[in-house]
Amino acid sequence: VQLQAFGGGLVQAGGSLNISCVASGRAFSNYAMGWFRQAPGKEREFVAAISRGGGTTYYADSVKGRFTVSRDNAKNAVGLLMNSLKAEDTAVYYCAADLRTGYWSVHRSSNEYDYWGQGTLVTVSS
Repeated sequence: VQLQAFGGGLVQAGGSLNISCVASGRAFSNYAMGWFRQAPGKEREFVAAISRGGGTTYYADSVKGRFTVSRDNAKNAVGLLMNSLKAEDTAVYYCAADLRTGYWSVHRSSNEYDYWGQGTLVTVSS
């Protein structure tokens, strides 16, 4: 599985940004997807996850109500719509694929994910 994240950029605080990740290599609907982020000098942290069919989503408390994860299995793509961005959202955002979970399940632990994209940088100016 190869994952390519894109759509990052510079945005003002309070603004919105929509990042995406496209997968190739295996049937996209066979794996759950997650978004993680890593800010400078900090450890990578969970952001959001979506189950194989999209019926289950899960968010970190820090982004709940502001971010929305979605997927389009026909396009092998997962998106993360980020609203009301804050300076503390500045990070490199990574998408990841979990090939071992059940149809309705999602995970927040990075250990559950098998493949990772290269990341896309999101910078929020205050």
